[in-house]
Amino acid sequence: MMKRRQFISGLAAIGGSYLLSACGGGGSEDAGSSASPVADATARASATSASGTTMPPAASITDSTGAVWTLSKGSVYRNGVMPGNNYNVTLVLYYNGTIYHQGTGGQFYAWNGSQWVACNDPRLGGTSADGTTLPSSAYIVDKQGAIWTLVNGVIYKNGATVGNTYNVTTVLWYGGKIWHCGTGSQYYVNAEVAACWLACTDPRISGAPTAGSFYGINGHYDYTYTPAQLVTILKSMGCTSYRVGCTDDPNQLNAVIKIAQAFQTAGIKLLVLVNQGLWDSNNVWLGTEAKAYTRAYTCGATVANALKAYGVTIYECGNELTRQSATIIDSTNAGTKAVDFNNTNWPVMRGVMRGLIDGVKSAQPTAKCGINFCVADIGAADALWEGMAPNGTGGYPKVRWDITTWHNYEVYGDIFNIGSDGSGPGFDLPTYCKARYGVPFIITEWNTGPEKSEAYRANYVTTQLGEFYAARKTHNIQSVMYYVLDSGDSTYGIMVNGTPLSPTYSAFTSFTAAHADN
Repeated sequence: MMKRRQFISGLAAIGGSYLLSACGGGGSEDAGSSASPVADATARASATSASGTTMPPAASITDSTGAVWTLSKGSVYRNGVMPGNNYNVTLVLYYNGTIYHQGTGGQFYAWNGSQWVACNDPRLGGTSADGTTLPSSAYIVDKQGAIWTLVNGVIYKNGATVGNTYNVTTVLWYGGKIWHCGTGSQYYVNAEVAACWLACTDPRISGAPTAGSFYGINGHYDYTYTPAQLVTILKSMGCTSYRVGCTDDPNQLNAVIKIAQAFQTAGIKLLVLVNQGLWDSNNVWLGTEAKAYTRAYTCGATVANALKAYGVTIYECGNELTRQSATIIDSTNAGTKAVDFNNTNWPVMRGVMRGLIDGVKSAQPTAKCGINFCVADIGAADALWEGMAPNGTGGYPKVRWDITTWHNYEVYGDIFNIGSDGSGPGFDLPTYCKARYGVPFIITEWNTGPEKSEAYRANYVTTQLGEFYAARKTHNIQSVMYYVLDSGDSTYGIMVNGTPLSPTYSAFTSFTAAHADN
């Protein structure tokens, strides 16, 4: 068997020689059947070889079926017959009941009974443990099975360089992403916008926002509940924050002003969604970034001017703008790539976001502005933050927010292990956002689907609140806002006309009562 020192030394060399070539693999059972020149190749042995046995140094390997595998002149034989098309083989490995071989190019292949299938060296193990670093580990295996190595300060993925890296001192596998830090102490994360690496902070650093607004819930400006009734309801539920949306339409805005007045004296935080979209009040497309910016600026300034006297300090600037039919190319995409979004309509969306933020700040400079995203829209978030467009061009106005806000319905997946485009391996989205944008994180809408039973919903509420609560101080989560207080029926609401829906309501209130918002 290969000594451990030799094995680790070989891994370190992977960075310069790991090629996904056809050498030593490929083909099927029918591709070749040449007899081995080794006379005793067809002999059967009585004992199965130990897992981890290699040729060389072993002369043969006996698998669990009793078949004898040999290596002669760079080809693998099974009972004297070449299985599939293989050549330039330098190593044969028997591991956990499977035969593998490696060619001169470094690529491993596994025999599946009919053909050789490209794979990693099985001795590397599965996905590396969260927090694995180079050094001290010799390699990192990500969730897709790719092998990351660090050679002379340069990062390699399966033997190929990844972007332009140099003087790298640490490579980190954390939260489903690859990060690195160099001699200048700046961290970068492997991303899919513009270059391969985007600046960030060390994702392992915990961030704890100010306590006192963690338990939140959504409502609407046109509820029949009076502001005083809302205060009573929220306090009985243990809620410390409330999200409500409006535009600068006087009827909507006046209703929200009354809520803000009541909440100010009751000590409940009000997050106001400034609900300006990509069309004007007459449903006319805003058309250009300049027009979008001007309209949104007016709306943001009007709303903030009206509410700043009543203790409102947080404004969410637009609602699911990245998920409009005009902005997302395919709504089934997770949004992890910038190219998931419509490049033509992107400037209008960016103009609305920028206009709302600037409008709010013009009226209330100390206000905090959030931009919300859905599913796993880091492709959109990164592009906006960096002043990029979906087509990869740059130099555009950057959208910078004070709070990252997100919507996380059950169908989107677990936000701490949310899937990538193509249902790829998950990653920890709040950790990514914490490190990338350096601002607090609020989940402004969360729930399961409208078709679920109350028993299912109650269990989901308990489970999700437990997950959110456990992560609040490590992931910089300021608030999680259930959607919704009253939907008029049992599709989403937690009550109807003031009557709690059981057992969902009980699950929510039991959790808030047992877990302090501190």
